[in-house]
Amino acid sequence: MIATVTKFTARDSFSRLILEYISVLVGSAIVAIAFNLFLLPNSIASGGVSGISTITKGVFDWKPAYVQWAFNIPLFISGLIFLGKKYGPKTLAGTLFLPFVVKLTENVEPATTDPLLGALFGGLGVGLGLGIVFRGKASTGGTDLAAQIVNKFSGLSLGTCVFIIDGLIVAASAFVFSLEAALYALIAMYLTGKTIDVVQLGFGYSKMALIISEKEEELREGIFSVIDRGVTRISGQGGYTNDKRPILMVVVTQNEVTKLKQLVKSIDPSAFVIVSNATEVLGEGFKRE
Repeated sequence: MIATVTKFTARDSFSRLILEYISVLVGSAIVAIAFNLFLLPNSIASGGVSGISTITKGVFDWKPAYVQWAFNIPLFISGLIFLGKKYGPKTLAGTLFLPFVVKLTENVEPATTDPLLGALFGGLGVGLGLGIVFRGKASTGGTDLAAQIVNKFSGLSLGTCVFIIDGLIVAASAFVFSLEAALYALIAMYLTGKTIDVVQLGFGYSKMALIISEKEEELREGIFSVIDRGVTRISGQGGYTNDKRPILMVVVTQNEVTKLKQLVKSIDPSAFVIVSNATEVLGEGFKRE
């Protein structure tokens, strides 16, 4: 019996690993195609090694794929040296495969020569591809690795390091191309970040409510019976009175928020309620990984 369970566990792990590699390769291909269709033809250097290759293409007419390999491979080796072996074969696959697809598709016709459309759809495409790569538990290397190396030795936060490196690339594009091109690059960067969030977290935002009430027991029963959601009771204490105040935490879908607020109002109009976004909820009644 134990041998059978172990066999199925190993098979599941292998299947999951294959799916992760497929995610890395598909995501890298999407990033490369978005780069050649939208960003490169419109001289939009929206950060990263792809942004550097856009600038070198404009200045020296160097092939972007070769520039990306020239940066990505040393950065990957540096990541192994300074950050350890967590950057394994999947990241290496993304590091090598993305420029390969850039090379394969370098002669495709641009989808648009309108820089605004290029920034919008280029940012969306890159964000979609990177989000898929990240879901495969890998990355495409590049300046993300550089930022983590700087973070390790400088003491600056990782977000600050990424912002500085990508900011320098965008600033360089303003000198090489134009200020307008740099502004379009910022639009593409913003959309890339937002699209990655959507791919990682999904469109469905749930709501988390914290409820403080003197009628805690009645509210718990009402939430169980009317909304059919679980409730977590958190021990709290008033900051001014030092009185014990139990807090009810409940997570609901967006279309249940109004019903929850009406229920609370009907039971205790003086209840204190905080409702906030819960960007990803895993578990019974919600999404399962």
